[in-house]
Amino acid sequence: MLIYKIFRAHEWALLETQGSTTGAPVDVSDGYIHFSTAAQARETAAKHFAGEEGLVLLGVTTETMDGDLRWEKSRGGALFPHLYRDLRMTDVAWYKPLPLGPDGHCFPEEMV
Repeated sequence: MLIYKIFRAHEWALLETQGSTTGAPVDVSDGYIHFSTAAQARETAAKHFAGEEGLVLLGVTTETMDGDLRWEKSRGGALFPHLYRDLRMTDVAWYKPLPLGPDGHCFPEEMV
């Protein structure tokens, strides 16, 4: 199964060069790395990254996360995936730019 993480360019660059990351500042503050499902990713982008350019979308496989991934209630009572360890490059199945279009961020067709 794939879950999704949106990173700013500098956050993605750190993961790429270091091989692992504790996440964005909000992740570090909360003590886990926030992810979204395909159905949740657009709302996450609109709520937390509105108008931001230079974003990177990561498709992350849950199979490598063993017992470190928990599904917990968050926005509106929906279950969101939270990772309680560093995110590793070996967890990343793919990554793509997340461009900003006239109606918000443009997600890959496979997530529509």
